[in-house]
Amino acid sequence: MRLAVTGKNGQIALALKAQARPDVEILTLGRPNFDLARRSTVASSIRDAAPDIIVSLAAYTAVDKAESEPDEAFAVNRDGVQALAEAAAELGVPVIHLSTDYVFDGTKPVPYCEEDRTGPISIYGRSKLEGEFAVAAANPNHTILRTSWVYSRYGQNFVKKMLRLADTNGELNVVADQIGCPTSADDISVAVMTIARRMLSSSSADLRGIFHLSGSGEASWAAFAKFVFSIYEEVTGRQIKVDDISAAEYPTLARRPANSRLHCDKLERTFGIRLPNWEESTRRVVWALLSEGKDA
Repeated sequence: MRLAVTGKNGQIALALKAQARPDVEILTLGRPNFDLARRSTVASSIRDAAPDIIVSLAAYTAVDKAESEPDEAFAVNRDGVQALAEAAAELGVPVIHLSTDYVFDGTKPVPYCEEDRTGPISIYGRSKLEGEFAVAAANPNHTILRTSWVYSRYGQNFVKKMLRLADTNGELNVVADQIGCPTSADDISVAVMTIARRMLSSSSADLRGIFHLSGSGEASWAAFAKFVFSIYEEVTGRQIKVDDISAAEYPTLARRPANSRLHCDKLERTFGIRLPNWEESTRRVVWALLSEGKDA
């Protein structure tokens, strides 16, 4: 199986490469040769890669910066992925596209299902939602995976930020009134490989469409941080105090959904996939980071 994976330095792309088996060839595509902001580079890169399936991970992810750079966000997250899906359609290959919980407004009191009404409250969320529409319109042979609160040993993410702050701070304020499903990039990569194999082995429409993919369980950012620091204390002996604050006390340029929880039963029914509990996966990642160094 030959995968073309966009966003070569992203958390999930690096996790895919780390976990690839000998029977899987992963070609990672990234700038400058492949740049979603420059549509002219997209089709040629996809043709040259000649993949069996495309995993669309590259995105404009600067959530706050997008508020002042909407054109850039939409150029990548909508127009760029449209060009990608069109190129895939021309080659007759399927696309697995990663989207986000930010397509919802966060006002629902329970986890979001795939059929729930969307209503993004940020430029980033709007650009990702329009990217979903663009992929679906350009290539019917697609699976869109909405995920949330991604963390890993790679790149920049909440877990690594907390561990860096722990080295110089004994007490931190963390938002407690935003709830979501922390999701390990390693777990996402395993799921993506399973989905890719199923899509290539069957043309069933049931395997296409939108699915939610996130870690099992839920937490606030503050609870997430406290769990990370509990493991940090086990390893280092240092205790970090977390003070719960509201989102209003930590203002950001872009609004975040208060509820980012995703209901993932459709994924389990269709693909037999249910990700591990977030605490189990977080423990593995934190132990690895503390062993390898937090700048890995």
